[in-house]
Amino acid sequence: MKKSVLKNYAKLIVRTGVNVQQGQDVVINASVEDAYFVEYVVEAAYQAGAREVTVDWSFQPLTKLAYQYESIKTLAELPAWFLKKREHRVKTLPATIHIISEDPDGLSGIDQAKLLEVQKKVGPVLMKYREQMDNKFQWTIVGIPGEKWAKKVFPNLNKKQAINALWDAILKVTRVYGDPIKNWQEHNENLALKTKTLNDLGIKTLYYKSKNGTDFTVDIHKDMNFLAGGETTYGGVFYNPNMPTEECFTSPVKTSAHGVVMATKPLSVRGVLVEDFGFRFEKGKVVEVLCKNNEYKDVLTKLVSTDEGAAMLGEVALVPYDSPINQTELLFYNTLYDENACCHLAIGRAFNECIRDYQNKSEEEIKALDLNTSMIHVDFMIGSEDLSILAETFDGKKVQIFENGTWAI
Repeated sequence: MKKSVLKNYAKLIVRTGVNVQQGQDVVINASVEDAYFVEYVVEAAYQAGAREVTVDWSFQPLTKLAYQYESIKTLAELPAWFLKKREHRVKTLPATIHIISEDPDGLSGIDQAKLLEVQKKVGPVLMKYREQMDNKFQWTIVGIPGEKWAKKVFPNLNKKQAINALWDAILKVTRVYGDPIKNWQEHNENLALKTKTLNDLGIKTLYYKSKNGTDFTVDIHKDMNFLAGGETTYGGVFYNPNMPTEECFTSPVKTSAHGVVMATKPLSVRGVLVEDFGFRFEKGKVVEVLCKNNEYKDVLTKLVSTDEGAAMLGEVALVPYDSPINQTELLFYNTLYDENACCHLAIGRAFNECIRDYQNKSEEEIKALDLNTSMIHVDFMIGSEDLSILAETFDGKKVQIFENGTWAI
């Protein structure tokens, strides 16, 4: 891939993704295998006015070795220097860029029970820092091709061809070709119009039906908005958390989910690629994991038992089946891309920022809405070419908002 195109992508990530402000610190999370591209992002961040750019490196094979050989006690230890770093970031609020490129199967074979125990111990501590930063800083998640990821998506191509093909797909769906910054301005404007239509309806309940077995209802609180595309920090800085993004999303009434939802795409869960699964909900909670493969069923059962909120919904997202990502006819084996191919739900943590006029609400008013809380937030795709979604509004009207998998409004 041409260096000039990759530098345009890096500039887009910095300027439109996290929208780095003059004098702001920047943190980049990336694999050591991504160093060549990270250099472009670092340069773009400095050119945008960053005060200091820090890179937190990782390497998936080392993570796997740690889980293979270290004890739960050791894995769950958070040393003083690590906590001090988190405290520093709570104070400085750096723009944070997550670059993902890992092998979708790279953590397969890890002891799932061990991983769950570590997450249960570490998760609540990290949540405290995250909650202190919520809606106060800019962050974004973006992807670049890793060798094994590229070969997973394009198994019939050689290594170089696969990497180039995945680069091309990523750049297309992230609107990098042409004038990427202008492309994203127009895209965000279109998504804003769609959320206005949804919010003006005043949706109370969504009814989902599909031939694959999905027959499901979920309620939306009257004080919740649909959001899409970019978000704005308390300080008034607009940024785009996910690149790409095609969704209009909100958080539901956590006790309202009822019925069966069947996944339409595989999902990577803690290093295991789970396929052909679904969930049955009653009174908002997963009461049955629907999966014939016992290994996958065990992985999903452990996932929804991570904490009390892990078995309840934190998000409903509307994405047309004819989205640009689905039009590639590729399965990316990566949630950032596959969740934006079609409609999805997420178990776990809800989005407080979906609350109408959130910035002016008191802590008591926010707590009164009783949105779902959890250490996890895991999206799974349920969109299909025949998916129907009927909305019932607070004034009793019925509106077909999705028909044959795509927008009807």
